[in-house]
Amino acid sequence: MPSTGETAPTFTATYRGSNHETFALADHLGDGPVVLAFFPGAFTPPCSNEMVALQERLGEFEDAGATLFRVSTDSSFSLGAFAEEYGLEFDLVSDMDGDAIAAYDLSLDLPDLGLYGAANRAVYVLDEDGTVTYSWVADDPTNEPDYKALLEAVRAV
Repeated sequence: MPSTGETAPTFTATYRGSNHETFALADHLGDGPVVLAFFPGAFTPPCSNEMVALQERLGEFEDAGATLFRVSTDSSFSLGAFAEEYGLEFDLVSDMDGDAIAAYDLSLDLPDLGLYGAANRAVYVLDEDGTVTYSWVADDPTNEPDYKALLEAVRAV
């Protein structure tokens, strides 16, 4: 799990509903802060609440020059439906292979939901060089991040 001051692992995955268009984290570094946020699963109540909260603050992230990416093991098609359902205007990244989740040491099993190898809820702010400037990992995946602290961390980059 990368800590503040460390270089964040880069990875490739696919975008939501993109006909398998490749997402490469390295392609998004260098243009301002990147908010990389992991979540367990689309359409679950805590994840839906978090997505709506992030959408409500999207303008503040953009005003701070940040790009927001959400990562889960859901398929790109599920993420597309999720984005449409909640009117999400930021990119959702499908890590069905679990490579990013493994690189960030965030693998989580939720047997009651039938989820194995899902992402624990976590948020990282990366500077233009890919250095972690802020990290938060949930003790319990139903917890949401402190959005005020997250925005302050983005503005500090």
